[in-house]
Amino acid sequence: MEPQGIVVGYDGSREARRAVEWAAAEAGRGGGRLHIVTTYEITWPGAYYAAVAEQVDAARQAAEAILAEITDEVRDLSTGVDVFGVCAASSAAATLLDLGDAGARMLVVGNRGAGGLTNLLLGSVSQQVATHAKVPVAVVRGRPDPSLGPVVVGVDGSASGDHALGLAFEAAQERGRALVAVRAYPPASADEARERVALEDALANWAGKFPDVQIAQLVAPGRPAAVLVDTSHTATLVVVGSRGHGGFAGLLLGSVGQQLMHHADCPVLIVH
Repeated sequence: MEPQGIVVGYDGSREARRAVEWAAAEAGRGGGRLHIVTTYEITWPGAYYAAVAEQVDAARQAAEAILAEITDEVRDLSTGVDVFGVCAASSAAATLLDLGDAGARMLVVGNRGAGGLTNLLLGSVSQQVATHAKVPVAVVRGRPDPSLGPVVVGVDGSASGDHALGLAFEAAQERGRALVAVRAYPPASADEARERVALEDALANWAGKFPDVQIAQLVAPGRPAAVLVDTSHTATLVVVGSRGHGGFAGLLLGSVGQQLMHHADCPVLIVH
């Protein structure tokens, strides 16, 4: 299968439903495809024997039922979006990563899951997908309705940071929101004026490509994760690169990215 669109994991949990709703809205803005994925994985030893065939079949039917329900619901509510359901007998992380490799433009996961069919738990599936995907990964978390507020992006001058900046401009334009570009620096080892110049240089190229996007700049001393978590309280989306350097020293998934996955107050887009 070639998704060529947005792929979202779903396990029937409230958090996964939020992820599907967010993904459907994102697909609607771009007029693309939405693939809703539910998996079931039989892990006990007896699963390999014919005696438990009916348990395997029950797990499949349960997965197909919750998938059909959410797929029908999204089709009824979303216009301009082609919605597809995918049910797979495999691990959730592996399935989502494979679909990312097959051509998805974005993977979407909730920050927690039901733990039964897909085990979409932060620290397991969400973290595995955000760490190993080759495409952008959105982790839907935070306050119930983060539809208002600007798009916030962390800027550090790295390659993935520049890619994140481009996607942040695109997200701000699609939503009709302002963009807040954030550069944090260690108070004892950097000069604010120099950091501000670096931020302006990073923004110059993208600002020319998105002239309708209103831009605000935030240059602040402190730990990058703390600064970004603070801005997330009034943001609609926080965008960061998966790896970074310079002002966002140590911007690796597992440090800044991981902290945002745990503590941000709005959805987080991690850009690879």
